[in-house]
Amino acid sequence: MLRCRLAPLLGLATVMIGLGLPQHALAQKPVITQSIDPFGQEVKLSPKTIVYVSGSGTWDKAYDVLIEAFKKVGAYLDTAGLKAAGPAMTIYTSTDDTGFDFKAAIPLAEAPKPPPGKEIAVGQSPEGTVLKFVHRGSYDEMNQTYEAITNYLDEKGLDAKDLLIEEYVTDLVSSPQDMLVVNVFVPLR
Repeated sequence: MLRCRLAPLLGLATVMIGLGLPQHALAQKPVITQSIDPFGQEVKLSPKTIVYVSGSGTWDKAYDVLIEAFKKVGAYLDTAGLKAAGPAMTIYTSTDDTGFDFKAAIPLAEAPKPPPGKEIAVGQSPEGTVLKFVHRGSYDEMNQTYEAITNYLDEKGLDAKDLLIEEYVTDLVSSPQDMLVVNVFVPLR
């Protein structure tokens, strides 16, 4: 029943196991947080204007795929003379055991004029009630955080939507990979 309710989140957690840790190690490693980090805090997201690149990837190459996508969005911002109006985010629009579809997005204060070209699109970020979780550490270690999120949702009997958002408090492209701070937003049904 849990797998049915949280298939996208479980798919992400299950596949991320392949990024470095055997499944039995998940329960033995704590999720690294700080006492000030929210874990399951209910927040309401407001929509933001975003520019983004859509794409797909496989879990074994997720980090590299996302880095390349954010480099494209960053290059567009530089060329257009635009500045970000908030942290970059990955919006996972679908996930399964082998891969994912995503939008690598950066918020702007307003839609760019003229509109961007071929690869870059303009849209709105997701809005509504979400649960906020924080991950600290490398991208490869996020499977531990997703496992803890899955357990939390199961314990609370909560249903997640088929959408997941990672907001990068530290810059995904330029920060050392083991020093990432990522807000994970899980929209609820």
